[in-house]
Amino acid sequence: MLRTLRKAEYAELMILFFIQAAAMAIWFVPLGPILDSAGLHVIKPYAFAATALAAFVSPLMFGAMADRHVPPATVLRWLAVATGITMAIIATAINNHWNLWLVLGLIQIFSLFYAPMFSISTALVLARLADAKKEFGPVRALATIGWMGGALLIGALSLDRSPLAGYWGAGVWLLVATFTFFLPKLEVPPAAEHLSWRERLGLDALALLKDRDTRVVFITTTLFNIPLCAFYPYAPSHLHDLGFGHTSAWMSLAQVSEIIAMFGLAGLLLKWRLKWIFACGLSFGVARFAISALDTPQTLLLGVSLHGASFVLVFITAQIYLDQQINPAWRSRAQALLTLLNGGVGNLIGYLSSGWWFNACTHQQTTRWPIFWGGLSLLVSGVMIYFLAAFRTRGDGKFSKREV
Repeated sequence: MLRTLRKAEYAELMILFFIQAAAMAIWFVPLGPILDSAGLHVIKPYAFAATALAAFVSPLMFGAMADRHVPPATVLRWLAVATGITMAIIATAINNHWNLWLVLGLIQIFSLFYAPMFSISTALVLARLADAKKEFGPVRALATIGWMGGALLIGALSLDRSPLAGYWGAGVWLLVATFTFFLPKLEVPPAAEHLSWRERLGLDALALLKDRDTRVVFITTTLFNIPLCAFYPYAPSHLHDLGFGHTSAWMSLAQVSEIIAMFGLAGLLLKWRLKWIFACGLSFGVARFAISALDTPQTLLLGVSLHGASFVLVFITAQIYLDQQINPAWRSRAQALLTLLNGGVGNLIGYLSSGWWFNACTHQQTTRWPIFWGGLSLLVSGVMIYFLAAFRTRGDGKFSKREV
């Protein structure tokens, strides 16, 4: 009976990841082309950076709420409802040619609800797994498949450049909200009577940075996230320049290698030292940009494909590392801090600087793609050098739970 219940629970967690990632992809993957086709290319860097600005506030705040006050599934439910409603309003605004700064303001409001959701879902899933090192990869793979499904759906409906994609995304977010009623309930500890504003906002999670190795992991993922921010805004443009149609569908090639890496991650975590899993992911990051810089249809598709493996070996490994290293009472806040640093600091710097770098590499509406991707490859090389020099594992490098 227990085995049957665990299988049913795994299925619930997989479905959650699947539909949530599909909703994310339906909007995020075609966002750049949608803004371009609506004549809103001026705000494109700021639209992508809106999530970064939101990540400075909402993940830690809602993560602290999920740790201390309200069950994570309930927090996720109301965030999904708010995200779906604001996404539908944004689609209406773009479709009806509202003022571009009003559109940007709506995207910023949407981002405040959107930013904390995946870290809360991840914490919820990790809390229900018996052995995260073995089980998280296959469960998390359903998020990748969901992302692919969302991107392919938009391509099949020929909505790659249409704001109507936002209505589809809104519907899927409401489906996420409905599904949270079927998720397992996680107990939250009794709230302390006197919490400081720092604790209510989740800023006490910064104490996690005291540990050297944990700090290096946070810094490495943040720095690595900066060049990766160029992927979704500009890889579709490069595909379009090389004659590809249905760019959202072609971008889903990244998820093919992501799924393969996700299923292989459990074996790597048991056999490899953590340092070399991270190093492998960073080296894939160097290769994916260097190969894209060759500026041919075949090499660009290969570069896009390598993105998924690189993402898994760095970011998913970091999520599992935190779950294994950090006291369970800090689980949501640890994942939220990772979101803040990656989605906040990394994305803000990444989206704005990649926009500047793209403009610097573009002359008379012609982009020098070899220089654009080559520069990003050098940046990832610098991140890898920092990680290899700074990260120190204790003993054999195996996981051990630490108190804050």
